[in-house]
Amino acid sequence: MKIDDICKLNSRTARPVLLTRMGFGGAPLGNLYRKVREDDAQSALQAAFDAGIGYFDTAPQYGLGRSEERFGRAIKRFGRDNIQLSTKIGRLLLDCEPHEVTPEAFVDVPQKRIVFDYTYDGVMRSYEASRKRLDVACADILLVHDVCAFSQGSQEASDAKVRELFDDGGFRALTELRASGDIAAIGAGVNEWQVCEKLLGLGDFDGFLLAGRYTLLEQDALDSFLPLCAQRDVGIILGGPYNSGILATGPVPGAKYNYADAPPEILDRVRKIEAVCNAHETPLIAAALQFVLGHPSVKTVIPGAVSAEEVKANVALLERPINPSLWSDLKAEGLIRPDAPTPEEAAHAA
Repeated sequence: MKIDDICKLNSRTARPVLLTRMGFGGAPLGNLYRKVREDDAQSALQAAFDAGIGYFDTAPQYGLGRSEERFGRAIKRFGRDNIQLSTKIGRLLLDCEPHEVTPEAFVDVPQKRIVFDYTYDGVMRSYEASRKRLDVACADILLVHDVCAFSQGSQEASDAKVRELFDDGGFRALTELRASGDIAAIGAGVNEWQVCEKLLGLGDFDGFLLAGRYTLLEQDALDSFLPLCAQRDVGIILGGPYNSGILATGPVPGAKYNYADAPPEILDRVRKIEAVCNAHETPLIAAALQFVLGHPSVKTVIPGAVSAEEVKANVALLERPINPSLWSDLKAEGLIRPDAPTPEEAAHAA
């Protein structure tokens, strides 16, 4: 499996969105949990581009604009026409007093506060501000960010944001931008597949960035959402292939799952998965990274990186040969679903 293998997000968009099988996720370069030096950030971005990665994803939330600004400096070197770029709407970044700064999980951020806004005006203002920070004329993909219950705090709050998106013109703004050719595709970037399924019932979306909800640990999206994506020709950009840490670190003390300490039952399941991987002389992290690309609707996977070394490590993991019997053994032991497509099946289909 090569990182520069190309997949279309879907076959319906007027301007094709061509994604390399591995992309670059921009959250860590917003100083997620810790400060990243500018030279390290630029080295990571350059290493990704030099390795053949052609898809880059960012968002206003990531460091309150810092990730987008760092991407912008890198894109000048790459050449805008040489990459596919996505960013997101839903959070406006407003000037504020120091005590009002809302950094969420990011450190060393600009003096801004976040206001959620999924209205027509909010979408247009957010996109214009992102274009300025990125210093580009347009993005290729524009994603509705974090309308899921996980990010909004409750199902009720999530439902309210979805209503705002459709009742107050946000979705209309997205479709106008797509119809004008200003962007090629629209979607949502969220932490739950259920809200993606809801959005597909309400509007015409081209793809979704789904973080952490289709992994070696979780395949419930196979019940209804991923079959619907296949039926509707909707592509998936897969973020969070390590479930926020544990599928990279293994079941070590303090291992993270879904942005918190992993509970005992998750630690135990990962321990069993890792044992099968070890029997096949395959690192758990490599299996986790490659597994998600077995599903035909998953077009690219975007692990994060904060240095050139981490980028090179991700590339090596994706290209590492894995014996197909690993997947059959995981199924035989009930550790992944029997109906989960595997990379071996994807290769045969290609």
